[in-house]
Amino acid sequence: MTTRPVPLAEELRPKKLDEIAGQAHLLNQDGFLSHLIREKKPLSLLLWGPPGCGKTTLARLYAAALDAHFLSFSPLLHGIGDLKKVIEDTRKYPLLSRQIILFVDEIHRFNKAQQDVFLPFLENGTVVLIGATTENPSFALNKALLSRLRVLQLKALSDQDLEQILLRYESVKKPLHLAPEAKTLLLQLSQGDARHLLNMIENLQGIEGPIDPARLHQLLQKRSAIYDKEGDGHYQLISALHKAVRGSDPDAALYWLARMLEGGESAEFIARRMVRMAVEDIGLADPDALQITLNAWRAYDQLGSPEGDLALAQALIYLSLAPKSNAAYTAFSAAKELASNTTHLPPPPWIINAPTQLMKEFGYGKGYQYDHDLPQGFSGQNYFPVERASFYQPVERGFEREMKKRLDYFAKLRGEINGKT
Repeated sequence: MTTRPVPLAEELRPKKLDEIAGQAHLLNQDGFLSHLIREKKPLSLLLWGPPGCGKTTLARLYAAALDAHFLSFSPLLHGIGDLKKVIEDTRKYPLLSRQIILFVDEIHRFNKAQQDVFLPFLENGTVVLIGATTENPSFALNKALLSRLRVLQLKALSDQDLEQILLRYESVKKPLHLAPEAKTLLLQLSQGDARHLLNMIENLQGIEGPIDPARLHQLLQKRSAIYDKEGDGHYQLISALHKAVRGSDPDAALYWLARMLEGGESAEFIARRMVRMAVEDIGLADPDALQITLNAWRAYDQLGSPEGDLALAQALIYLSLAPKSNAAYTAFSAAKELASNTTHLPPPPWIINAPTQLMKEFGYGKGYQYDHDLPQGFSGQNYFPVERASFYQPVERGFEREMKKRLDYFAKLRGEINGKT
C-alpha cells in the first residue's frame, strides 16, 4: 500500500516557535504571545493576517507551548452543526486535566448569527478559542464574539523571512541551484506568502542545473493561452492600422481602415482598437482624442454602415495628427509591475479610515492630513505602502507640457514640505 505524499508546506511546518519565520513583534522577548506562554496563560485569540503568514502554525505551537489539547476545525469542511458537536464532545474527553484549545480557521466564513455558538463555551471556559481570518475583524466578526477575543495582527512575511524558509528547505532537502537574480525573483513572486513559496519550491524540486530568472518564469508560470485567430489578416491589418496612427500618417491609416471595412471587418473591433490608440499612443498629450473616438464609435452604433464609416474615418484622421505620448501607458505599466509585486502590503495606516474602535486602537487614520484644510491644499504625504515611486513622466508635446508643469510644481512643493529642498 503506497503512502500519500505529504505536501512540502506541511512537511516543513515549524515544530518549534523559534523556527517560525516572521511575526517577531509577537514572538520576541517582549512580544504578546511570548508573554502569554511565559505566564502559561491560555487566552482566546483572533489571529488576523494575510494568507501564508503562519496563522495555523502559530496556533498549533501556542497550544503545544501551553501543553493544551489542540482541536482544529474548518468551516470549509464542516457546518455549524458539526461545530456544536465538536464543542459538546470536549466535555466527554478524558483529557479534562488539560486545557482544550479549539482552532477555527477562516472563522469569518461563519456568518455573524452563527458566530454566537462560541459565546456560551467561551463564557464557561469549556474551550479556549483561537480564530484565524484574513478579513478585517471589525466587519467579519460580530461584536459579542470580538469582545471576547484578543486580536493579534500578523504581517505578511518579508523577503528576509521568506529567505529563511528557503534556506531551511535547502538544509533539510537539497539546494535549488538558483542564480542570485532568480532567488530574488522567487522571493518576490511569493508576495509574503510562505505557503505559496513552498508550493513553488515543490515545483522546482529535481530541476538540475543553474536556474536563471528566465528559466524560473518558464518553470513556474503557466503558458499563455493561444488566441483563437479568425485569420492572419484580421490581426495583420489592425496592426498596420495602429502603427500608421502611431506614426502620424493619416493617409496610410485611412487606407488600412478602408481595407478592413471592405473585407467585412467588425466596426466594433476597429472602434475598440481606436480607443486603445487614443489612450496608449496619444494619452494626455491630447485629452480630446479619447472623447472624439468614443463619439465616433457611438455615431457608428446609431448610423451603421456606410454612414457611420465616415465617423470612424474622421476620428482616425484626428488620432493620426494628434500629438503623441505614451507616458500614461508607460506609467500605468510601471505601476502595475510594482502593484503585482506588493499586493500583500496594506495601505499606510494613516490613510485608512477607522470607523471602529478596534481600528483606531491599531492606529488607522492617525496622522492623516486633510489636504483641503492646508494653506496650499496639498499635504505632500506618502500614499504608497512603500517608499514613494515616480511613474508618470509627461513629454514636451501637446497638453502634456501643461501636465509636466503641474507635476513639477507638486514635486517641488512636496520636497519643500518634507524638507528635501
